[in-house]
Amino acid sequence: MDCLREIEELLSSGQLVQDFQDGCENDRFVILDFLEKLMDLGEAADAAATEAIFKGSYLEMTAATKDQK
Repeated sequence: MDCLREIEELLSSGQLVQDFQDGCENDRFVILDFLEKLMDLGEAADAAATEAIFKGSYLEMTAATKDQK
């Protein structure tokens, strides 16, 4: 979780934007690659959370239906 806090601080402080603006072409490429990977991970986390939440809800719903019969 420390790593996530560091990333959060880097983003919220504006330091990443400043590093991008001050960086050379290679630094900018690395930052953009990092942000793209971060967005991909966010999408994967969203998908996993959605699956976990709705799968659990579906299982509870089907169990309740079986109990009513």
